[in-house]
Amino acid sequence: MPTFTALTTLTGKKAAEGLGEAMERLDPEPTGVGVFEVEDGSGLWEVGGYFTETPDETALAVLAAAFEAKPFVVSELPDTDWVAHVRRELAPVDAGRFFVYGSHDADKLPEGRIPLLIEAAMAFGTGHHGTTLGCLKALDHLLSQGFTATKVADIGCGTAVLAMAAARVWEGEIIASDIDEVAVDVAEANLKANGMAGKVRCVEAAGFDHPDLGAFAPYDLIFANILKGPLVALAPEIAANLRVGGYAILSGILNEQADDVVSVYLQNGFNLEENDQIGEWTTLILSKQG
Repeated sequence: MPTFTALTTLTGKKAAEGLGEAMERLDPEPTGVGVFEVEDGSGLWEVGGYFTETPDETALAVLAAAFEAKPFVVSELPDTDWVAHVRRELAPVDAGRFFVYGSHDADKLPEGRIPLLIEAAMAFGTGHHGTTLGCLKALDHLLSQGFTATKVADIGCGTAVLAMAAARVWEGEIIASDIDEVAVDVAEANLKANGMAGKVRCVEAAGFDHPDLGAFAPYDLIFANILKGPLVALAPEIAANLRVGGYAILSGILNEQADDVVSVYLQNGFNLEENDQIGEWTTLILSKQG
């Protein structure tokens, strides 16, 4: 079955989101629409749609003009093994002392780095996304400051790359949780692929709603790479499950949301230690006060 793409760029998040919504009403309708900030500091946003029928180029031209976007570029995609394609295109990620790679790049492991194998088919949490990269860099920062932990929780773990990074540098009780049972299965598979089966306890849970999460508390370090809403809602639970002097590394926060998240955590007994931005995403390091 042929697949078509229609891509354009324009300035401004609001206009980009509006154009994305308008594309969803096209006939023939796209099978999916994506809106992404171009992470090069240009302020541009990319809007694209995927179609299984030839898109209406006249309608696309009208939308581009209405939202002051560049003309859409329409392309027909050949039948492609997309996992193989992503493997070729997805370069390894340097995150301080950590090196995140796919098996296709196993020959590129640098000396003296901590390797984390995450296959390219596992799209979110490979280390390429600004939120995951930010969390790995935050962990690297704490390690450089001499911080150690024997109890670590990775809330909303996805591929469990953060829990695995912690388990690479520390011995102790490390637990990874996700609300999605498929993510938990992926986490277990990634641990096995890294020769770390049994090093991290993986559980299905919303927030801290699992007996094992309560049994291991209080933690020295808690990762929560999710979204602003859940992070705000979880602030009291993260505070309750973290020891005094421990750290929370939070991400999944758009830059413009960071002040709101920080404000809530300050009200729950935290101090802001670091605020790092990668593209449109912010990662926070917060310490729990006595």
